[in-house]
Amino acid sequence: VQLQASGGGLVQPGGSLRLSCAASGNIYSISVMGWYRQAPGKQREMVAAVVSGGSIHYADSVKGRFTISRDNAKNTAYLQMNSLKPEDTAVYYCNDMVQSSQYTPYQSYWGQGTLVTVSS
Repeated sequence: VQLQASGGGLVQPGGSLRLSCAASGNIYSISVMGWYRQAPGKQREMVAAVVSGGSIHYADSVKGRFTISRDNAKNTAYLQMNSLKPEDTAVYYCNDMVQSSQYTPYQSYWGQGTLVTVSS
C-alpha cells in the first residue's frame, strides 16, 4: 500500500490550500484517514481525521479553518485549509489505517509528506 500526498506549497497568510492523499495497492478497506503535521523542531501532531463511519476529529488549533473529507471510491482523503496562518507552516503527512483483506488486521501507512509554508 502506498500513500501519495500532494497539494502543498507557499501561500500568504489568510490564503487557502487543498491537500490530497491518494492510497493505492492492495486495499480492502480504509477505516481512518488522517492528516498530521510536523513543524521544525516540534513533534508530529494530529491535524484532522475522518473515520469510515463518518465521525470527524480536528485539532483545536485548526477547528473552523480546516475541513477534512474522503472519497471512498478513490481511496483519497482531502484537507481543505482556509485562513492559513504562519503557525500552520509544517510538513503535512497523511496516514491511513488500511485492511488489505477481510481476514487481515488494519495496518497504519504514511504518505511521504508535503510542505506547506505560510508566509508573506
